[in-house]
Amino acid sequence: MEDAALIKKYFPEFSAKQINQFTALAPLYEEWNSQINVISRKDIHELMLRHVLHSLAIAKVIQFKPDTVILDVGTGGGFPGIPLAIAFPDSEFHLIDSIGKKVKVVNEVVEALDLPNVRATQLRAEQEKGKYDFIVSRAVTRMKPFWSWVHQNFKTKSKNSLPNGILYLKGGDLSEEMAELNKPWQEYRLDDFFKEPFFETKKLIYLARD
Repeated sequence: MEDAALIKKYFPEFSAKQINQFTALAPLYEEWNSQINVISRKDIHELMLRHVLHSLAIAKVIQFKPDTVILDVGTGGGFPGIPLAIAFPDSEFHLIDSIGKKVKVVNEVVEALDLPNVRATQLRAEQEKGKYDFIVSRAVTRMKPFWSWVHQNFKTKSKNSLPNGILYLKGGDLSEEMAELNKPWQEYRLDDFFKEPFFETKKLIYLARD
């Protein structure tokens, strides 16, 4: 069973409570994954690396201020939303997915970890009407259709170090995909933050709402 040593290595500022919450993730997901397959079998034993630390790459680029409101689209088993909610307990997170059984697992994990700053809803991105500071996701589709789903969901006033926008975790060469959108964007290489080989091709894309 994994512990949170990998998280402590890169985020020494996390409190004992936060580290305990991260440590609790592996047994929770192992238990739920045996009933409802929300994480691939090959990944479940590397949950901290491939899901938790991957999600926390966003925390290397931005530190959400208190009362920041974040939407996680296509959250699956709760990534990147749940790790970010542990990292930023003073921010609010709404996790949505179109698959009900995945949302059930997310809600059970949220309850077990006592995360009052998270709510999860079975919903397609196009149906969401709320307004958010940031929208996060992990490679649910190409950026052009993703933008079309969510571009109406941003608050107009920004209060963080980056203007309100999309923070999107994806891998590989994204220049062709991003050119389809014809908007300015920023790319962060995750191997600048994390030294494990898993991150060599992983990126974080930032796209401002305007």
